[in-house]
Amino acid sequence: MTDHDRDRDRDLDRDRQAFIAPLVSTLLTLPLALASLFFAGISPMACDSCGEQAADAFDASFGIAWPVFMAGLVIVAALLVWCWALPWRKANAARRAGIAIAAPAVVVLNTVVFWALLDLP
Repeated sequence: MTDHDRDRDRDLDRDRQAFIAPLVSTLLTLPLALASLFFAGISPMACDSCGEQAADAFDASFGIAWPVFMAGLVIVAALLVWCWALPWRKANAARRAGIAIAAPAVVVLNTVVFWALLDLP
């Protein structure tokens, strides 16, 4: 057996700590996503006392921002599923860690994009 074969076998070995990155990411991402969903959901109340022109501008911007926000949450859910679904091999450890870091970062980015798209009074 050559060194190359041993390295390949080591990479195909089951990674016993493979669940740690997805677990930490899930425990961080889900509360962040729920909090951002809550605040995005109550954002129309920011324009309850607005004049007609400001309310129309807000409604138009919310009509664009809300679908973008929901699409971002779908991307976050896909990242979490992908992180958990990767084969639990040592060769996937770096990829799994990168995806695990990306999930909460995308929640933050998604929230910033949502608030940037809104035309607040």
